[in-house]
Amino acid sequence: MKLNFTDKGSGTAVILIHGMFGSLSNLGNLAKVLAQNYRVISVDLRNHGDSPHDDKMDLVLMAADIVSLIKELQLNSAILIGHSLGGKVAMQVALSRPELVEQLVVADIAPVDYPQTNNAPALDALNAVAGMQVASRSEADEIMSQHIADQMTRGFLLKNLVRQANGYFALKLNMVSISTNYGTSLVAAPAGLPFAGPTLFIKGETSAYIQEKHRPVINSLFPNAQLRVIADVGHWLHAEKPDTFNSLVSRFISAL
Repeated sequence: MKLNFTDKGSGTAVILIHGMFGSLSNLGNLAKVLAQNYRVISVDLRNHGDSPHDDKMDLVLMAADIVSLIKELQLNSAILIGHSLGGKVAMQVALSRPELVEQLVVADIAPVDYPQTNNAPALDALNAVAGMQVASRSEADEIMSQHIADQMTRGFLLKNLVRQANGYFALKLNMVSISTNYGTSLVAAPAGLPFAGPTLFIKGETSAYIQEKHRPVINSLFPNAQLRVIADVGHWLHAEKPDTFNSLVSRFISAL
Protein backbone atom coordinates (compact mmCIF):
# COMPACT_ATOMS: atom_id res chain seq x y z
CA MET A 1 0.00 0.00 0.00
CA LYS A 2 1.24 3.50 -0.87
CA LEU A 3 1.11 5.51 2.36
CA ASN A 4 0.57 9.23 2.74
CA PHE A 5 3.69 10.93 4.09
CA THR A 6 5.57 14.20 4.48
CA ASP A 7 9.27 14.58 3.76
CA LYS A 8 11.31 17.35 5.41
CA GLY A 9 14.96 18.14 6.04
CA SER A 10 18.03 16.38 4.71
CA GLY A 11 20.64 13.88 5.82
CA THR A 12 20.16 10.44 7.36
CA ALA A 13 16.56 9.32 6.90
CA VAL A 14 14.28 9.05 9.94
CA ILE A 15 10.79 7.57 9.61
CA LEU A 16 8.24 8.57 12.26
CA ILE A 17 5.29 6.21 12.82
CA HIS A 18 2.29 7.31 14.91
CA GLY A 19 0.11 5.17 17.16
CA MET A 20 -3.44 3.84 17.07
CA PHE A 21 -6.12 6.42 16.16
CA GLY A 22 -3.39 8.92 15.27
CA SER A 23 -1.85 10.50 12.19
CA LEU A 24 1.49 11.82 11.04
CA SER A 25 0.89 15.11 12.89
CA ASN A 26 1.10 13.36 16.28
CA LEU A 27 4.90 13.29 16.23
CA GLY A 28 5.07 16.70 14.58
CA ASN A 29 6.97 18.29 17.45
CA LEU A 30 9.69 15.65 17.22
CA ALA A 31 9.72 15.99 13.43
CA LYS A 32 10.46 19.73 13.67
CA VAL A 33 13.36 19.11 16.03
CA LEU A 34 14.88 16.27 14.01
CA ALA A 35 14.42 17.99 10.63
CA GLN A 36 17.19 20.41 11.61
CA ASN A 37 19.71 17.58 11.22
CA TYR A 38 17.94 14.69 9.51
CA ARG A 39 15.64 13.88 6.62
CA VAL A 40 12.36 13.23 8.45
CA ILE A 41 9.60 11.19 6.80
CA SER A 42 6.33 11.20 8.78
CA VAL A 43 3.76 8.62 7.69
CA ASP A 44 0.05 7.92 8.06
CA LEU A 45 -0.47 4.20 8.71
CA ARG A 46 -3.07 2.38 6.62
CA ASN A 47 -6.65 3.21 7.68
CA HIS A 48 -5.35 6.37 9.38
CA GLY A 49 -4.97 9.99 8.29
CA ASP A 50 -4.82 10.44 4.54
CA SER A 51 -3.52 6.95 3.76
CA PRO A 52 -5.73 4.46 1.89
CA HIS A 53 -8.29 2.27 3.62
CA ASP A 54 -8.24 -1.52 3.51
CA ASP A 55 -10.11 -4.32 5.27
CA LYS A 56 -6.85 -6.10 6.09
CA MET A 57 -4.82 -4.68 8.93
CA ASP A 58 -2.05 -6.44 10.86
CA LEU A 59 1.57 -5.84 11.84
CA VAL A 60 3.04 -7.76 8.90
CA LEU A 61 1.02 -5.76 6.37
CA MET A 62 1.75 -2.44 8.05
CA ALA A 63 5.44 -3.28 8.22
CA ALA A 64 5.34 -4.13 4.52
CA ASP A 65 3.82 -0.69 3.90
CA ILE A 66 6.85 0.92 5.57
CA VAL A 67 9.23 -1.28 3.57
CA SER A 68 7.46 -0.22 0.37
CA LEU A 69 7.89 3.42 1.36
CA ILE A 70 11.61 2.91 2.00
CA LYS A 71 11.94 1.41 -1.47
CA GLU A 72 9.79 4.14 -3.03
CA LEU A 73 12.09 6.79 -1.56
CA GLN A 74 15.13 4.78 -2.72
CA LEU A 75 16.61 4.66 0.78
CA ASN A 76 19.25 2.11 1.66
CA SER A 77 18.07 2.17 5.27
CA ALA A 78 16.46 4.46 7.83
CA ILE A 79 16.13 5.16 11.54
CA LEU A 80 12.66 4.06 12.65
CA ILE A 81 10.83 5.79 15.50
CA GLY A 82 7.36 4.61 16.50
CA HIS A 83 4.89 5.27 19.29
CA SER A 84 2.45 2.63 20.55
CA LEU A 85 1.07 0.76 17.50
CA GLY A 86 3.67 2.60 15.43
CA GLY A 87 6.32 1.17 17.73
CA LYS A 88 5.04 -2.33 17.06
CA VAL A 89 5.11 -1.68 13.32
CA ALA A 90 8.67 -0.36 13.58
CA MET A 91 9.69 -3.42 15.60
CA GLN A 92 8.13 -5.71 13.00
CA VAL A 93 10.15 -4.02 10.24
CA ALA A 94 13.34 -4.44 12.29
CA LEU A 95 12.63 -8.10 13.05
CA SER A 96 11.76 -8.98 9.45
CA ARG A 97 13.99 -6.62 7.42
CA PRO A 98 16.91 -5.68 9.72
CA GLU A 99 19.08 -4.54 6.83
CA LEU A 100 16.70 -1.61 6.30
CA VAL A 101 16.85 -0.35 9.90
CA GLU A 102 19.86 1.63 11.15
CA GLN A 103 18.47 2.35 14.60
CA LEU A 104 15.16 1.75 16.33
CA VAL A 105 13.29 3.88 18.89
CA VAL A 106 10.13 2.44 20.46
CA ALA A 107 7.91 4.71 22.55
CA ASP A 108 5.83 3.10 25.29
CA ILE A 109 5.03 -0.30 23.85
CA ALA A 110 6.56 -3.76 24.27
CA PRO A 111 6.99 -6.61 21.77
CA VAL A 112 4.26 -8.66 23.44
CA ASP A 113 0.73 -9.85 22.76
CA TYR A 114 -1.53 -7.62 24.84
CA PRO A 115 -4.65 -9.33 26.20
CA GLN A 116 -7.92 -8.56 24.49
CA THR A 117 -10.19 -6.35 26.56
CA ASN A 118 -13.82 -5.35 26.34
CA ASN A 119 -12.92 -2.01 27.91
CA ALA A 120 -11.89 0.09 24.92
CA PRO A 121 -13.29 3.58 25.56
CA ALA A 122 -11.42 5.22 22.67
CA LEU A 123 -12.80 2.67 20.23
CA ASP A 124 -16.30 3.07 21.67
CA ALA A 125 -16.09 6.86 21.51
CA LEU A 126 -14.94 6.90 17.89
CA ASN A 127 -17.55 4.37 16.82
CA ALA A 128 -20.22 6.48 18.52
CA VAL A 129 -19.14 9.52 16.52
CA ALA A 130 -18.86 7.48 13.31
CA GLY A 131 -22.44 6.31 13.73
CA MET A 132 -23.95 9.80 13.88
CA GLN A 133 -24.24 12.91 11.74
CA VAL A 134 -22.02 15.39 13.55
CA ALA A 135 -22.42 19.09 12.78
CA SER A 136 -19.57 20.48 14.92
CA ARG A 137 -16.46 19.50 16.82
CA SER A 138 -18.14 20.45 20.08
CA GLU A 139 -20.96 18.01 19.28
CA ALA A 140 -18.42 15.27 18.61
CA ASP A 141 -16.66 16.11 21.86
CA GLU A 142 -19.94 15.80 23.75
CA ILE A 143 -20.56 12.36 22.24
CA MET A 144 -17.05 11.25 23.14
CA SER A 145 -17.37 12.56 26.69
CA GLN A 146 -19.93 9.83 27.37
CA HIS A 147 -17.10 7.32 26.95
CA ILE A 148 -13.95 9.30 27.83
CA ALA A 149 -13.67 11.74 30.72
CA ASP A 150 -10.15 12.96 29.94
CA GLN A 151 -10.23 16.06 27.75
CA MET A 152 -6.68 15.58 26.45
CA THR A 153 -7.55 12.14 25.12
CA ARG A 154 -10.72 13.45 23.48
CA GLY A 155 -8.74 16.28 21.92
CA PHE A 156 -6.31 13.79 20.44
CA LEU A 157 -9.13 11.68 18.97
CA LEU A 158 -10.95 14.75 17.62
CA LYS A 159 -7.98 15.46 15.36
CA ASN A 160 -9.39 12.71 13.12
CA LEU A 161 -12.47 14.77 12.24
CA VAL A 162 -12.71 16.41 8.84
CA ARG A 163 -15.55 18.50 7.43
CA GLN A 164 -17.24 17.00 4.38
CA ALA A 165 -18.83 18.77 1.40
CA ASN A 166 -22.27 18.42 3.00
CA GLY A 167 -21.12 20.39 6.04
CA TYR A 168 -21.08 17.46 8.45
CA PHE A 169 -17.95 16.04 10.04
CA ALA A 170 -16.60 12.55 9.46
CA LEU A 171 -13.65 10.55 10.71
CA LYS A 172 -10.64 9.94 8.50
CA LEU A 173 -10.15 6.62 10.29
CA ASN A 174 -11.44 3.39 8.77
CA MET A 175 -13.39 2.43 11.88
CA VAL A 176 -14.81 -0.75 10.34
CA SER A 177 -11.38 -2.27 9.74
CA ILE A 178 -9.90 -0.95 12.97
CA SER A 179 -12.83 -2.30 15.01
CA THR A 180 -12.64 -5.68 13.30
CA ASN A 181 -8.92 -6.07 13.97
CA TYR A 182 -8.64 -4.15 17.24
CA GLY A 183 -8.75 -7.08 19.64
CA THR A 184 -6.78 -9.54 17.49
CA SER A 185 -4.10 -8.58 14.98
CA LEU A 186 -3.57 -5.08 16.36
CA VAL A 187 -2.69 -6.32 19.86
CA ALA A 188 -0.47 -9.14 18.59
CA ALA A 189 3.26 -9.28 19.19
CA PRO A 190 5.76 -8.52 16.43
CA ALA A 191 7.72 -11.59 15.39
CA GLY A 192 10.92 -12.52 13.62
CA LEU A 193 14.62 -13.02 14.22
CA PRO A 194 16.31 -10.85 16.87
CA PHE A 195 17.33 -7.37 15.75
CA ALA A 196 20.90 -6.67 16.84
CA GLY A 197 20.91 -2.98 15.92
CA PRO A 198 20.92 -0.10 18.41
CA THR A 199 17.48 0.13 20.03
CA LEU A 200 15.94 2.50 22.56
CA PHE A 201 12.72 1.82 24.45
CA ILE A 202 11.18 4.86 26.16
CA LYS A 203 8.57 4.22 28.85
CA GLY A 204 6.09 6.61 30.43
CA GLU A 205 6.48 6.10 34.18
CA THR A 206 2.76 5.76 34.92
CA SER A 207 1.98 3.71 31.81
CA ALA A 208 1.53 -0.06 32.02
CA TYR A 209 2.46 -0.82 28.42
CA ILE A 210 6.08 -1.63 29.29
CA GLN A 211 6.41 -3.68 32.49
CA GLU A 212 9.27 -5.44 34.25
CA LYS A 213 7.86 -8.79 33.13
CA HIS A 214 8.37 -7.68 29.52
CA ARG A 215 12.12 -7.20 29.92
CA PRO A 216 13.10 -10.81 29.05
CA VAL A 217 11.30 -10.73 25.69
CA ILE A 218 12.67 -7.25 24.96
CA ASN A 219 16.20 -8.44 25.66
CA SER A 220 15.66 -11.59 23.63
CA LEU A 221 14.39 -9.85 20.50
CA PHE A 222 16.45 -6.67 20.87
CA PRO A 223 19.74 -7.68 22.53
CA ASN A 224 21.25 -4.22 21.95
CA ALA A 225 18.35 -2.39 23.60
CA GLN A 226 18.35 0.15 26.39
CA LEU A 227 15.39 1.46 28.37
CA ARG A 228 14.73 5.01 29.52
CA VAL A 229 11.81 6.14 31.68
CA ILE A 230 10.22 9.60 31.59
CA ALA A 231 8.90 10.49 35.03
CA ASP A 232 5.32 11.56 35.75
CA VAL A 233 3.91 10.79 32.29
CA GLY A 234 1.66 8.11 30.88
CA HIS A 235 1.23 6.59 27.44
CA TRP A 236 1.20 9.98 25.67
CA LEU A 237 4.75 10.70 26.83
CA HIS A 238 5.69 12.57 23.65
CA ALA A 239 2.81 15.02 24.21
CA GLU A 240 3.04 15.31 28.00
CA LYS A 241 6.78 16.07 28.15
CA PRO A 242 7.80 16.80 24.56
CA ASP A 243 11.13 18.45 25.40
CA THR A 244 12.26 15.49 27.50
CA PHE A 245 11.06 12.99 24.91
CA ASN A 246 12.66 14.85 22.01
CA SER A 247 15.94 15.19 23.90
CA LEU A 248 16.10 11.45 24.68
CA VAL A 249 15.46 10.55 21.05
CA SER A 250 17.89 13.14 19.67
CA ARG A 251 20.71 12.11 22.00
CA PHE A 252 20.26 8.44 21.23
CA ILE A 253 20.26 8.65 17.45
CA SER A 254 23.07 11.24 17.31
CA ALA A 255 25.37 9.22 19.60
CA LEU A 256 25.72 6.35 17.15
